[in-house]
Amino acid sequence: MEMTALKSVCSNCTLRELCLPVGLTRAQIEDLDQLVYARKRVAGGESLFLTGDPFRSLYAVRSGFFKTRVTTADGRDQVTGFLMEGEMLGIDGIGAGQHACDAVALEDSEVCVIPYARLEEVAHRFEPLQQHFHKVMSREIVRDHGVMLMLGSLRAEEKLAAFLLNLSQRLAVRKRSARDLKLSMTRAEIGSFLGLKLETVSRLFTRFQNDGLLQVRQKNVRIADAEGLRKRAGVSC
Repeated sequence: MEMTALKSVCSNCTLRELCLPVGLTRAQIEDLDQLVYARKRVAGGESLFLTGDPFRSLYAVRSGFFKTRVTTADGRDQVTGFLMEGEMLGIDGIGAGQHACDAVALEDSEVCVIPYARLEEVAHRFEPLQQHFHKVMSREIVRDHGVMLMLGSLRAEEKLAAFLLNLSQRLAVRKRSARDLKLSMTRAEIGSFLGLKLETVSRLFTRFQNDGLLQVRQKNVRIADAEGLRKRAGVSC
């Protein structure tokens, strides 16, 4: 991993609308530059942090894609989430003071390092920032509940359809194509996250393509029929 010191980040970052609360003045945003003291590059396959590492910082994904995983009692790796640019890693460590999962880059990625002690200090001066990070943490809790519901109640094809629609919606928020998905994760990693076998995931991709819902070329997936995919996910159109 390569770490690069910075003098200014937030005030000129194209992702600041995703990472920072709205309504701050230019001067306040520039003052928040002190939050981020470095960018860290993480090569694909490398870990940003591991289970049990001391918690010191939060990490805002600037580019690339990460997965989080835990090791089950029988030694298996279980994928617990996928995070893209503008999303936050490291929240799992706040309560216990150490990380409860691994964070691994799925491709060459870059994060902004936000020391938590510094964040708390600045947040005391900027109430909108404090409220924003409370919202971020609340969003993570809601996301975890959504994953639990999906894994517990949906059928296999509903799970995959919902997963692809979720990625599409997150890309749309970032003003990127909601139809063209480049899947940084493997089919096996998708299966681990959704609680499905690799063979089931591969079979469902083939079925969705044959049914005209998707156009699949290895890791490049184009949503050809969003309405049909929503129906497969059990979502009202």
